Amino acid sequence: MKKTTLLINCPDKKGIIATVTNFILAKKGNTVYIEQHVDRELGEFFMRLECEFDQDEEKLKLFKESFDKEVALNYNMHWELYNAEKKPKMALFVSKYDHCLYDILSRHASGELYAKIPIIISNHLDLKPIADNFNIPFRHIPVNRENKEQAEAAQLALLKEHKVNFIVLARYMQILSSNFVNHFPNKIINIHHSFLPAFPGAKPYHSAYKRGVKIIGATSHYVTSDLDEGPIIEQEIVRVSHIHNVQDFILKGRDLEKIVLSRAIKYHIERKVLVYSNKTVIFS
Repeated sequence: MKKTTLLINCPDKKGIIATVTNFILAKKGNTVYIEQHVDRELGEFFMRLECEFDQDEEKLKLFKESFDKEVALNYNMHWELYNAEKKPKMALFVSKYDHCLYDILSRHASGELYAKIPIIISNHLDLKPIADNFNIPFRHIPVNRENKEQAEAAQLALLKEHKVNFIVLARYMQILSSNFVNHFPNKIINIHHSFLPAFPGAKPYHSAYKRGVKIIGATSHYVTSDLDEGPIIEQEIVRVSHIHNVQDFILKGRDLEKIVLSRAIKYHIERKVLVYSNKTVIFS
């Protein structure tokens, strides 16, 4: 049986669930899991289905064509059908911070992240030994004001060469250009501390400590051309108090960054994220 995942969003109206599931059944498919959500304010319908088909790739191609003509057009659907058994290719972008990279590679090595990592790209050489330890190809592409356009062109060429499906910025300390982002819409995942924009700059935990905050957090989101304004995938917080020093803040913050980023990656790999109106629907 070939396992697939179907993601749908369209204007809400009666009969969508019945129409879709009956169509799958008529095409000799079996729906094994379904979850749906309606945004009443926007009048928008969202659905995720896990299906099984006793069909080859050619028949699934015909299924897509039939679904588009007989179902999707009638409901003005945006939809994607994914092969759930095929591992997507994930590229990692890093700079000098190593905590997120170690966490991702460890989870990947243990089989927790169902993806391939064909390449790690960095603007520094500091983390190359980590990539070497995990036997992941590492490419050093320096980035500065003068060569940014050429550096991004080299990065895009590498991503194309390795047929990368999505990118994870595992504390990559560079701002991507709009041109770069447009090559991977809703396919670049970033992580940052949740103090933004209240505590921007190079030392947000120091600023938060001086302000006496009681909660610190981390946010993972898709990258858009608007800096740190992309659709949020996952967030988490932890309480702090006067007994914690700056180093405690940093350690707790880094733990949150690892957890939140890994969750966001898993949601993306498992096709549990639907983006709409700069927000996300996260299926369970």
